[in-house]
Amino acid sequence: MKIRNTEFDFENEKYIMGILNVTPDSFSDGGHFDTVEKAVSHARQMIEEGVDIIDIGGESTRPGHTPLSSKEEMDRVLPVIEKIREFSDIPISIDTYKAESMDLALSAGADIANDIWGFKKDPDMKDVVKKHDSPVILMHNKEVAEYKDFKINYVEDIKESIKLAKEAGIGDDKIILDPGVGFAKNYKRDLQAIKYLDSYVKLGYPVLLATSRKRFIGAATGVDNPLDRLAGTIATTVYGATLGASIFRVHDVKANKEALAMTTEIMAEGKKKSSYNG
Repeated sequence: MKIRNTEFDFENEKYIMGILNVTPDSFSDGGHFDTVEKAVSHARQMIEEGVDIIDIGGESTRPGHTPLSSKEEMDRVLPVIEKIREFSDIPISIDTYKAESMDLALSAGADIANDIWGFKKDPDMKDVVKKHDSPVILMHNKEVAEYKDFKINYVEDIKESIKLAKEAGIGDDKIILDPGVGFAKNYKRDLQAIKYLDSYVKLGYPVLLATSRKRFIGAATGVDNPLDRLAGTIATTVYGATLGASIFRVHDVKANKEALAMTTEIMAEGKKKSSYNG
């Protein structure tokens, strides 16, 4: 899949997506990058650390978040996209569930549509994505978190999103799937969404895993402060890689990239050339 000027080999390689929340209220880094200067500086840092994609969000989607108008959201996001584009061709993903916001962001220089509702919230979203011919991340989500058989239902749910994409004329080569850890799931379901990740991989599309610093990691490890959940996040990155996920959406680029490099080397039994012969 070619995204901007980068060719991504999702079948054979693993990639890091760095989170850039230009919000005052995101669950772990709200207010850290809520000015254009701070956000652009953090983008530069992630690029230096080897990030493959930057995912920009202007509205927190944590539980209990306050919804924003498209104008409020884009007032935060557009200046950041424009500034990054002045010095970098790094692929940019825009994290929004509003078609109007998505249209403006893609027009301003973003490359990937990241829809946390998988085309099920805003009926115009799929048409915007089709118009821009952009790759789209379809995330598992639902209004009511009820499941008869979670392992079956969460695959059926994402197939509905895929169907909506294909009906809009969006090609298979533009679709990325996200199991939606932390959305419409309790603690057990979050763990199952990762455990059964291969069910998404078997659908034949690249899979993105977004677990960084989330509440279920705190529950599993006893770490209350989201900023201290790096070890738990890395564990999910490593486990997700072994199940076939291709993209990992994280706050801490360098540490997760190194963990991913180690994991993929073990899986490939040392594909990189090295002078080490111990």
